[in-house]
Amino acid sequence: MTTTTPARTTTRMAALVSEIRTVVDRGLAPDLTAYLVGERLAPHLGASDLLTAEQQEGDPDHYRQHILHAEPDGSFSVVALVWMPGQETCIHDHVSWCVAGVHQGEESERRYRLAPGADAARLVATEDVVNAQGEVCGFAPPGDIHKVRNSCTGTAISVHIYGADVSRLGSSIRRVYTLPVD
Repeated sequence: MTTTTPARTTTRMAALVSEIRTVVDRGLAPDLTAYLVGERLAPHLGASDLLTAEQQEGDPDHYRQHILHAEPDGSFSVVALVWMPGQETCIHDHVSWCVAGVHQGEESERRYRLAPGADAARLVATEDVVNAQGEVCGFAPPGDIHKVRNSCTGTAISVHIYGADVSRLGSSIRRVYTLPVD
């Protein structure tokens, strides 16, 4: 995954950041914050003026992360993830609450739960979800183990909002899972 800093912020993105800030500043529980931020994100998805052309550029080798905004106090970040066909994440969880909305294309997500085993823990797939353009999902740890993949034939772009400073951390991933999967 590569990270870039945007050359500029669109007027629409600046408005979305302001809406997110209003929610985050309320200091609500992480799951409620994610839900309310998701409500703010949804109307902007698919709008041609949300991202610049540079912020929609992918990478042929792996999905690409463009940091669109990092709040100065570290309370949230907004990123665009650009996925070429077949690109995917590892199985992972997150450092904070997260909201993801599909701006273009379609993304497949497999969700997991951690299950105890006789000798060691293992992952159990609990749900497969296909998110189309305009759809939003949100979650807060624990219970946020998943893998995301571009399952469509074209480029997919999603906008992610994290309750952490991704520009400082480099990623929202807390832990990568290499356990056996049932």
